[in-house]
Amino acid sequence: MFGSNALKTAVLLGALTALLILIGDLLGGRGGMVIAFGFAVVMNFGAYWFSDAMALRMAGAREVTPEEAPELHALVEELCADAGLPKPRVAMIDSEAPNAFATGRDPEHAVVAATTGILQLLDRRELAGVLAHELGHVENRDILISSVAATIAGAITMVAQMAQWSMLFGGFGRDDEEEGGGIASLVAGLVMMIVAPLAALLIQMAISRAREYSADETGARLYGDPEALASALEKLEYYSKQIPLPVSPAASHLFIVKPFTGASMQELFSTHPPIEERVARLHRMAGRVD
Repeated sequence: MFGSNALKTAVLLGALTALLILIGDLLGGRGGMVIAFGFAVVMNFGAYWFSDAMALRMAGAREVTPEEAPELHALVEELCADAGLPKPRVAMIDSEAPNAFATGRDPEHAVVAATTGILQLLDRRELAGVLAHELGHVENRDILISSVAATIAGAITMVAQMAQWSMLFGGFGRDDEEEGGGIASLVAGLVMMIVAPLAALLIQMAISRAREYSADETGARLYGDPEALASALEKLEYYSKQIPLPVSPAASHLFIVKPFTGASMQELFSTHPPIEERVARLHRMAGRVD
């Protein structure tokens, strides 16, 4: 199952790359594509390099010492020792909403954060399952994968925007009307300007969902108890709907469950897979018949 998620991620990243090449050639030319890609790399490199500080700030989290949160630190240290990972920094969010996340550009610069609500809701076994999931993100280097996906998706959006400005100032398209291709080229360009950024967003969301499945599997193997995480996810799904966590939308994809309530987005636009499917996969890992 883990291999299938890794393959799915690779295929989706390949699809993003192919889409970038297509829209670059069609709308901005190779020069426009290279410029947009360069801007996207610089912007997302900064986001990747400072991902831990940015995520903590957007989530309203603060780092805590072992003296401030001895049980949380001890559990993280125990899981890291079993997984052969360096112990990340530990942070807390003062909120009754039960949730958790991990970020950081690599295992040596990672941070795991939990709300005060999740510490009150879950028992030690369930909390270990959640923390193992977050360490799964760290071990799988999901921040790097997300940054690559964001870079390519950002470049696609930039090329589309460049084409829109070019069209406004009369510089869009090729002067090939005498060959009968002017109208077709214009229509194709207009369609691509609308469809390509949307397709890039959908692919980026699909990558995020695949990484959540992988973190579930990695964390379940790390802790050795898939049922613990399954039980935790069911509780978190229920209580997070009762007590929303008001965080920046830019940070929502980091959390183990969606921190927002209200009208749900369509699954295609969700950064998280359905909890029911995640739980079912964990039950199958534990050898339980659905």
